[in-house]
Amino acid sequence: MNNKMMSVLFASGNESKLNELTIHRTTASLPFGGRYRLIDFTLSNLVNSGVSRIGIIARSNYSSLMDHIRMGRDWDLNRKNSGIAVFPPFVLNTAREVYKGKIEAIYTILEYIRRSPEDYVVIANCNIAANIDFGAVMKTHLKTGADVTVLCSKGAVTSSRRMVVSKDKDSKINDLYFVETPSTEEKLIGLNTYLLSKDLLINHIENAHARGLVDFEKDILFKEVALGKLFAYEVSGYAAIVDDVKTYYNESMKLLNFDVREQLFGGSGKIYTKVKDSIPTVYEDKGLVRNSLIADGCVINGTVENSILFRNVEVKEGAVIKDSIIMEGGVIMENSTLAYAITDKQVTIRENRQISGFSTYPIVIVKNKVV
Repeated sequence: MNNKMMSVLFASGNESKLNELTIHRTTASLPFGGRYRLIDFTLSNLVNSGVSRIGIIARSNYSSLMDHIRMGRDWDLNRKNSGIAVFPPFVLNTAREVYKGKIEAIYTILEYIRRSPEDYVVIANCNIAANIDFGAVMKTHLKTGADVTVLCSKGAVTSSRRMVVSKDKDSKINDLYFVETPSTEEKLIGLNTYLLSKDLLINHIENAHARGLVDFEKDILFKEVALGKLFAYEVSGYAAIVDDVKTYYNESMKLLNFDVREQLFGGSGKIYTKVKDSIPTVYEDKGLVRNSLIADGCVINGTVENSILFRNVEVKEGAVIKDSIIMEGGVIMENSTLAYAITDKQVTIRENRQISGFSTYPIVIVKNKVV
């Protein structure tokens, strides 16, 4: 048996909780951190760990995802014998219905998994922003003799439907459960990322599908706990789960902290994204920027504080942006004020507007709107 890994990624998840941010896109292609998409982190982690065969299961609104990843060139995945394969949500479903859960989705691509020469599979959602060495995960997986290694991270339960992991001193998992009520209490939270052998995955999926089961966590992982062969791998450093508007805003704002940025971007594992040839940002005479992330191609002649600006944003004279996220192509006209706001791509805020949400409830303006 070889120790090589392939991966199956889920491009969608919790679109209903992300509301306006995923009307025109899937979760995987949600912009994050000024110039990235959420899928960039998982793709980069896999490539940095030597994983070059990656299947992506789409669900809906995935045209922006296809445009972003293209043939995988920016991650060195445009290869002849491996690389990226994107699967529609009903590739082998004769009823042409969208899959109901991860078990049914993986079942539709079992032939792709069987044909792959790798012996291990990483299953992951694309709403995780972290810097993970899957080579280290594999070493731990082999050392513990685990059937399944569950990646997790310490943090507060900031959103409903988070999976909490309970383990002993040897990292053997003795309980898994979902938490429906958010709290500030720190727990070990599952990152919806798993490593297991290909043969075991195929066996689990075939047995579960034959019994009409659809939920990978509830119908497979939770039942495996009693067998004592599930182990936890705790990811050190920053790890974000983006599953609703509030967590998207809060996790984005954390990137204004230098230490957090270093944990995510400053390690040996680089984060790659689609390359765009943009001009440098121009700071004009009236431009003032404090504690913000500014991507290339912007023109700033107003005030920007504690905010994140994506590429090609224009901030006109007298405009004030505070504690906000302005996505690509946004235009903030003269003497307008934004606070605790998220504006999607190509949003224009006209002159003398005042738009304000709150730190616990940021206001979202959908793509292409003129306010």
